[in-house]
Amino acid sequence: MNKLPFFIVLLCLFTNCSKDTYDTEPTNYIYHYPTEEATITASQIGTGNGTLEPKGIAISNEKLYVCNGDVLEVFNAITLEYIKTITNYTKGNTIIPLTNLSSVCIDKGRIYLGSVDSRLFVIDENTSAGISTVGNGQWWNTFVHVFGVVVKDGLVFVKEKNTTIKVFETAQITDTSNWNLAPIAKLNTLNGGTEIYSMDIDFGNLVVAGRDAKSFLYYKIDDIRANATNSLTTPIKPVTYIFSDSKPISISFSTDWAITTENTGSLYYLRLYPKEEFSTKNYNSRVNASDIMGQNPFGNIISAAQLNNRIFLADNTNKKIRVIKINQSTIAEQKN
Repeated sequence: MNKLPFFIVLLCLFTNCSKDTYDTEPTNYIYHYPTEEATITASQIGTGNGTLEPKGIAISNEKLYVCNGDVLEVFNAITLEYIKTITNYTKGNTIIPLTNLSSVCIDKGRIYLGSVDSRLFVIDENTSAGISTVGNGQWWNTFVHVFGVVVKDGLVFVKEKNTTIKVFETAQITDTSNWNLAPIAKLNTLNGGTEIYSMDIDFGNLVVAGRDAKSFLYYKIDDIRANATNSLTTPIKPVTYIFSDSKPISISFSTDWAITTENTGSLYYLRLYPKEEFSTKNYNSRVNASDIMGQNPFGNIISAAQLNNRIFLADNTNKKIRVIKINQSTIAEQKN
């Protein structure tokens, strides 16, 4: 028997196997992980003798705004240096002390500042001078407390106690407007509560971190505008996706990410989802961390904001602002 053809075939098999081994491109996986760059504590505020109990935070024009009890703290978001403390709403001869601040949002040169004591303060971003107030501090007028505020595309969303979000137009709020404004629309959050509520807007949706509903709550902005009048009688309900064991605490959109903080059992998590996936309720997080590399566990993070590659977290449990950097590594898997 001529064995030459057999050996030729065998040689070809080994050659092909060897070629596959060395020429096949590896599969690359991108891995994101957080590291802690810095912290802001009470010792960095003024003389360093005060307290820091961060709640709502926001970033605008490289400044970090932090709701801290009865005052609004302002820091340089690049250097983290303390700039000033805003203690009062001041408009001409009218001075109203800020109290029990819950939430802050900056839009088109205005600072919108929510107070649990049933007020929304509107302040000039550049001068810190008062523009207007909505609500007079009495829970039976205008707002039954204020637990969250977000402003975008000419609309102001204010989360009240229980199950109501009231919607206003920014054009309603002027330096001569009345404090007892009527909302143009109302939204139903399904479940209420007295906790701070975080909200943000992207992809044409208002998204609410509905901790009591155990879901992110989605409301289409176009639907809100179209059904505004009817919603004053029957508030608009959201589209939901109920989690079995997770409670959303905060939501913030950056250029690439939906940044969330969530509570599961006794643990608090920082999670990052690609924005487009999050908008379709595909909750496949790329970062899912309850601590930093096995140390320094997160507490109750009420609010988050991003500037460049930094994410600022209002860690109310640990009484600090945590400045997190999201790192990226590529892992190559060579397949034989």
